[in-house]
Amino acid sequence: MKKAFLVICSLVLLHMAARSQEAHVILISIDGLRPEFYKDPSWNMVHLRQGMKEGVYAEGVDGVFPTVTYPSHTTMITGVKPLKHGIYYNTPSEPLGISGKWIWQYENIKVPTIFSLAKDKRLKTASVFWPVSVGSPATYSVPEYWYLPKEKGSDRIMAQALRENSHPAGLFEELEQHATGKLDEQDFNGDYIGIDENLARMSSYLIRQYKPAFLAVHLVTVDHFEHEQGRDGDKVRAAVAGVDRAVKSIREAVAKAGIEDNTTIIVTGDHGFVDIHSLLSPNVLLAKAGLYDPQKPENWKAYFHPSGGGAFLQLKDKNDTKTKEQVLQLLKSLPVQQQKTFIIKSREELDAVGADATAAFGLAAQQGFSFGAAATGDFVRATKGGTHGFFPDFKEIQTGFVAFGKGIRKGGVIPQMGLVDIAPLISKLLGLELPAGDGMLYSGVLAK
Repeated sequence: MKKAFLVICSLVLLHMAARSQEAHVILISIDGLRPEFYKDPSWNMVHLRQGMKEGVYAEGVDGVFPTVTYPSHTTMITGVKPLKHGIYYNTPSEPLGISGKWIWQYENIKVPTIFSLAKDKRLKTASVFWPVSVGSPATYSVPEYWYLPKEKGSDRIMAQALRENSHPAGLFEELEQHATGKLDEQDFNGDYIGIDENLARMSSYLIRQYKPAFLAVHLVTVDHFEHEQGRDGDKVRAAVAGVDRAVKSIREAVAKAGIEDNTTIIVTGDHGFVDIHSLLSPNVLLAKAGLYDPQKPENWKAYFHPSGGGAFLQLKDKNDTKTKEQVLQLLKSLPVQQQKTFIIKSREELDAVGADATAAFGLAAQQGFSFGAAATGDFVRATKGGTHGFFPDFKEIQTGFVAFGKGIRKGGVIPQMGLVDIAPLISKLLGLELPAGDGMLYSGVLAK
């Protein structure tokens, strides 16, 4: 009897020892993160700068085209560009009328992700407000999702959508009870920085309660206020300070969970930001040429899908080279000054950067300009604030990267990397088998 007891105790101790060596990776995405937020002390990211000094940071991170949220986040967890993973934009191309839908469903991703690979190895994972995560294989998931209002002009319905679509059933109520308190629609209003605080609280609870091997969280208000105010402003700075506090809250949760020695924290973003003053409406050119009729969209031949600083020509007939050439001539017939506001990107150039496989060609706006979907009015019209979506070949549109904790070298600086390089790092840290993709593992990031 005593021998059996000793055997059981030994097995328990071995199990506890094995658990204590399990790796954990926390991926924190700050939407609209720019490298100067942590490089320049005036932005007051005290906590992230602390992590930067303890680990590795990048001078700049190149994104995908268009440099928008959903394609970028999918690249982070797959290591491939949109051309391969299939999430080309935030919203589907809708020439028959914009519905307001976004590409929410995980099933649209065409390649393995960190979540699916971890599930294959029976590792626990968690996803908090992560883009393209409705139906995610994450063990615990609060997706980024909302119901569209029945009446146009009313607010989107998010609290109810999250309550009914989080996984497993009852998870959202559990988080309300133990992490956030009761949440209503105002708690998900992007005009208030409290949304990031609540997302951090949810993440912190999941870390302490379930100790997932991988947790990914998407913090959103920096992006929201950069759209409103541009690259700088009082609201932008308040949001930056808010997400910095969220980073600290999550880091404290790791310590409270007792897994600090075995946890790596990666803080990154999806894109930088550009101040804009003018909006370009290429569908106006198509409408005037009889190729697109906003009153009778079913008769369309060509349509530009706008995505911030990028726009992509969709042809009803993918083999309609005549219409494609006609659109190219329309663009080349614009006044010289208007032609200077964008660059035409050929199908070959889109292939090289890994963009939408269905586009005949793309347009990349020059800094200061953005694209809209309107098919009536002027081709160029005034706007303000900031946006992204631009071709990823200049400094202002780069995002950031800071990593620290288990397995990360102290004091490393990466002059330039890509979003495609994040998944290989996570895969290495968790011992997953990520298929070869567009990214690479930076061995110099890892501790020796």
